[in-house]
Amino acid sequence: MSRRVTTLLLAVPVALLTMLGLAGPAAAAPADKPQVLSSWTQTSVGSYNSWNSARQNQGAWAAYGFDWSTDYCSSSPDNPLGFDFRLSCQRHDFGYRNYKAAGQFPANKSRLDSAFYEDLKRKCNTYSSVVRPACLALAWTYYQAVSIFGGGSVSPAQVNEAAKLLPAGATVR
Repeated sequence: MSRRVTTLLLAVPVALLTMLGLAGPAAAAPADKPQVLSSWTQTSVGSYNSWNSARQNQGAWAAYGFDWSTDYCSSSPDNPLGFDFRLSCQRHDFGYRNYKAAGQFPANKSRLDSAFYEDLKRKCNTYSSVVRPACLALAWTYYQAVSIFGGGSVSPAQVNEAAKLLPAGATVR
């Protein structure tokens, strides 16, 4: 067999194995992973929207090895008084877990907590002005729980305090 044919016959299986990810060491995360992580964990609505878009298409970001797992609002209610804080809690988990994995958590914790608070306030702004004060009070309480206590839970008593801000008969929509 000629040298050229032999080389070609060896190159094709190696190329296929490489494309299928079955040969060689696992590929490292792309070099821009820190920049992508940072861009998705800022306080702005644009950062939130970019993260949420990526969350809905995680497969496209698989090479980055991000940790998308979440327990939502941990031991605090995910929907206190009917206010849905799950997505805000999920992005907060994303930031905490990925910065811890990168060994960069202490330098970024304050910003992650601030982004969480901004996300909660934006969520509160989607509710009517009648119930918004109660939502904002809960947002502040959730922010304080992570900011001061490092992720402590919000108690039923704290939720009840915020409930006092709801007008009689008001419902969250």
